[in-house]
Formats: sequence, structure tokens, C-alpha cells
Amino acid sequence: MPVTSTSATDARRTGGRIVTFGIVAIIALLALAGGLLMLTLPDGNAFNARVERIFVEQDLTAQAEVKLLEILAQSGTAFADTLASYRMVIFVLLIFAAAMLVAALVFLVMLAGMNRRMAQIERSGIQVSSLIISREENMVYLNTMGFKLTAAMIETLSVLAEARMDDEMLTGAQIEAVISGRDASDCEEAAGATRIKRLRDGLGNQMVSELLVRNIARKGYHLAIDKDVIEVV
Repeated sequence: MPVTSTSATDARRTGGRIVTFGIVAIIALLALAGGLLMLTLPDGNAFNARVERIFVEQDLTAQAEVKLLEILAQSGTAFADTLASYRMVIFVLLIFAAAMLVAALVFLVMLAGMNRRMAQIERSGIQVSSLIISREENMVYLNTMGFKLTAAMIETLSVLAEARMDDEMLTGAQIEAVISGRDASDCEEAAGATRIKRLRDGLGNQMVSELLVRNIARKGYHLAIDKDVIEVV
């Protein structure tokens, strides 16, 4: 049965494409809405044009009538100025709305990515982000934790690390051959398997002590987990 795997690079590329398409869609929708809104707003000079038409078509000679038209023209000018300010306010609000929607989209994509990452960590139990092998100190540093191993365990882990960097898989006989310097045909599979077992036991015991069963000096042992997650059936 084939194993389906998704790399972090593919996930980042997918997230980047989603963000890009989302930003383009948001800007397009807001631009369309802004354009329709600007087109449906009345012309600021329509009122002044109507007053001017009345002044031209009608024979107005009375001082009161002329004064009234002047007042109407001033009102039209004030209306045009107010409408222009409204257009600027609408434009600024559209910019803020676009920025908020883009930020919300980015945060949602980041949150979804973090949830997928947390789910992977929960399934795998421990996520290794750094592995440093120190042969001088006979120490292996896994993420932020350091574990003391024997020289033989360090050699076994070093061989496995080098093979992993070369995308190779080693049999027990090949592991024993690399460490002992002999030919693989002269080595037994059980010898390499024994080295792997010792490495697992030594490293596993220390990891359990660090992550699960801890020993507090002069106090005792306790589980380093939240008590609310414990269930005995």
C-alpha cells in the first residue's frame, strides 16, 4: 500500500497560492464594489446645472427670484463639496476593508497551517527539528534535550545519521561492517541488530525519563504530563 506524505515545502507552496488567490479575489471584489458605488452616486454638479438651466430658460427679473436662485446655487455647491468628501471617505473605508480582509485571510491560513502542524506532532509523538551528535562528549542533542550515550551507541547513531543523509538504508550486517571496518559478508545480521537494540534502549530510557517519567532528586518519581489527560480503563 503506497504511503501518502506531504512535505512542509508543498504545504507552504499551497498556503502561498491560497493567500495569493485570496488577496486577488478580495481586491477584485472590493474594486468592483467601489466602482459600482462610485457610479451610482449622483453627480455633484447636477444640482448646479439644474439651477443654471432654470436661470437661462426663465425670464427672471425680480430681485427676490434672482436671490433665490443664488441661494439654490450656493446650496448646490455645498452639496457638491459634501459629496466629494463622501467619495473620499468611501475610498478610505474601502482601503481599510481590503487591508483587514487580507490580514484576516493570512491569519486564517496561518492558523490552518498551525493546526495541521499540531496534528502531525500529535500523531508522530515527537517532532525532531534538530539532531546534533557530539562524539567528543558522547552526547546526542535532540531538539533542546541532551542525552548521554556510550561510545558504541554514538557510533551506531552516527552510522545511521550518515546513511539517512545519503537516503540509504542499512542492514544489521552493513551497520556492523561500517563500525568494525570489516566486509559486510563477514559480519552477522544479529551483531548489527544488537547494536540497534542497545541504542534504542539507552536513548529510549533517557527520553522516557526526560519526557514522561521524571525523577526529582530526594523527592521521588512522577509523570511529567497533565493529570487531566490521564484515564485508566
